[in-house]
Amino acid sequence: MNAIESRLTRILAYTALSVLLFITLFPIALLVLNAFKSSPEIIESPLALPDVWRWDNFSKAWAQTRFSTTMLNSALLAGLTIILVCTTGSLTAYVLARRKVKSWKIVTFYLLATTTAPIQLFLFPLYFGFARLGMINNVFAVSLVYTALWSPFAVMLLRTYFLAVPKELEESALVDGATHWQVFTRVMLPIVSPGILTVALIVGLNAWNEFLIANTFLPGGNSATAIVAFFQLSGQYSSDWGVIMAAAALIVLPVVILFVLLQRRFIEGMAGGSVKG
Repeated sequence: MNAIESRLTRILAYTALSVLLFITLFPIALLVLNAFKSSPEIIESPLALPDVWRWDNFSKAWAQTRFSTTMLNSALLAGLTIILVCTTGSLTAYVLARRKVKSWKIVTFYLLATTTAPIQLFLFPLYFGFARLGMINNVFAVSLVYTALWSPFAVMLLRTYFLAVPKELEESALVDGATHWQVFTRVMLPIVSPGILTVALIVGLNAWNEFLIANTFLPGGNSATAIVAFFQLSGQYSSDWGVIMAAAALIVLPVVILFVLLQRRFIEGMAGGSVKG
């Protein structure tokens, strides 16, 4: 009976995983398939194979969106945001994990509130302030906005990692003559590196895909991101859907490759961050 139940459980698990895999991969497969079609073909039969494989859709998409520049801007913006969030988040999380903060409940409420508060509440004041300072179309300025937006999440997650590290490791390092900075950089950071990698991946993907702030503060010119350039492909009266699908596939491709390469570390990092603080 146990063997039958175990086999049935395995069958149900694989069936559920197969369904979830199909749900996850079907939109991506459909996107790539339609990237090789013309607009009439996409409208008439989005699920059919193309009559003629239009490889020129990708070259048109690359040229019209100026991906050689806009993707570089997106990568620069994501990289700056990752560095700032991981640096400030790890320092803050370490202090909150190792120091007794009397007002910890207030700090927790503040972090949760800032995580859930919609950015639309601050968009207009930020824009007027950035415009007054001449920081519109400035990638570094937008990275500061992203840092403020995603740092609370990074602090909450990394704090759980620091709490899981035994205090005896720090105490022994201090006894051996290490400074607090050396303990943090040479002892703590290597141990919590899976959490930092997880934060870097999540923040980087969010920064790569974010549209509202990028479209507001980087509206055009040589500072536009790939997402903003992709949005500008859609015309008011007509759109070349084959080119749009090709551009979307080009934007998604780096994200998919990065996640496939680092998926194991990402899952391990998320599992390690589930420890309650």
